Amino acid sequence: MNLPGFDLAHTGVAGRSARERLIVALDYPCAGMALDAVGRLGNLVQWFKVGLELYIAEGNSFVETLRERGYSVFLDLKLHDIPNTVAGAVRSASKSGAELLTVHAAGGPAMLSAAQEAAAGGASALKLLAVTVLTSMDAAQLAATGVNASPGEQVLRLARLAHRTGIRGFVASSQEIARLRAAYPDSTLVIPGIRPSGAHTGDQKRVGTPASAIADGADYLVVGRPITQAGDPAAAAQAILDEMESAVKL
Repeated sequence: MNLPGFDLAHTGVAGRSARERLIVALDYPCAGMALDAVGRLGNLVQWFKVGLELYIAEGNSFVETLRERGYSVFLDLKLHDIPNTVAGAVRSASKSGAELLTVHAAGGPAMLSAAQEAAAGGASALKLLAVTVLTSMDAAQLAATGVNASPGEQVLRLARLAHRTGIRGFVASSQEIARLRAAYPDSTLVIPGIRPSGAHTGDQKRVGTPASAIADGADYLVVGRPITQAGDPAAAAQAILDEMESAVKL
């Protein structure tokens, strides 16, 4: 669903190429495998996501390696703990040089406020992203946790909570982009669960195509397996970049 007259200038990505808006997820158990994947992509990609598996194995040193090679890093740790612990973790993560870091919006206002204060007080320009509802969850999965709202309703509820604490970035599925963009036009929307048409969805429940996500107002797209598990990762990445560029020009 396109937003009539939507202007990406509100989010700070106006004029950026698809290369600067595609984030490739390095979901690997060690630095060697991850760097091999980085090498296969050449100069096609500017951003890489480092998640829990790789971060626990390698720590800040791997983030620093990517930064030294000129890449931008999205540190996807989905922090969710008591306020003091999360604030400390944010301060530690800020030393790595990562530009983006996730915290769980379900951690509540005190935790989110502590995290935002820690990020704002750090020496780096670390930006927090509030994770709303995981793209692997549908209405049945939410209901099993005691949440009877639809995924879309819960995403908006958690985004509202995070926004009130000063956080201006959100992670949600492609299905919620238009509603989030309308409610928070100045926010940064990072969208995982991206699958090219015909691609296997795997464990993802709420997915969307690169073109639809960009057209609806996403700032960054996170893509993992459709690129990293492709026979030719560079070709797969280029196809997604081409689709993103075509959506920008619509």
